[in-house]
Amino acid sequence: MIVYTDIEHIIGYCFKDKAVLKEALTHKSFAGEHRSAKHNERLEFLGDSILGAIVADYIYNQCPHVEEGVLSKIKSNLVSRRNLYLWGKQMDLGRYMSLGHGELATGGRERDSIISNAVEAVIGAVYIDGGYPAAEAMILPWVKTQALTQDAQDFKSVLQEFLQKRGQHTPVYEVIQTVGPEHDKTFTVRVSLGEKELGVGKGRNKKLAEQSAAHAALEQLKKK
Repeated sequence: MIVYTDIEHIIGYCFKDKAVLKEALTHKSFAGEHRSAKHNERLEFLGDSILGAIVADYIYNQCPHVEEGVLSKIKSNLVSRRNLYLWGKQMDLGRYMSLGHGELATGGRERDSIISNAVEAVIGAVYIDGGYPAAEAMILPWVKTQALTQDAQDFKSVLQEFLQKRGQHTPVYEVIQTVGPEHDKTFTVRVSLGEKELGVGKGRNKKLAEQSAAHAALEQLKKK
């Protein structure tokens, strides 16, 4: 019998029914070679919807002033195949997948579609076994770690659209401090509108610092 203790530790959830986790980690190529096995496509379908609902709820509450179109862009980026693949790689899901011989021979354990689909299947499995709170507890920490990355949530675009909707000009970003050695610098960026400072943020590169500053500005604007 396969022991799933390691992957449960990585996911942060201990399954009451190990069979549902096994199903989530079984690719259809394996089920095609083993008739008794259940593949993960149904769980993938379910997990996709649960992930979308939890991410939508999170960004809806975090960005109360943001228009629907931008919210959709943020959500699409967060749940993109690329981001789910990176999350799956971080969890080392490929190592635990049951794959058919053909997929194994052609590098299936590293294939982005297989890994990203497995992430959704695991989310579906967590939901089936532990309900919505368990799925939310798995997803939200990951969503929050994505919040200040360029690819996941573009706060600069959100801020610019927010200001443009109110007839304001494009904000200006300025590096006001750089500290640390060449290989490990921290940048501090200020975002301003005319003479008015909107927010200040820090990051390990200019882009992340700008995103952080834009996020700080949006947080301040929420309070007004």
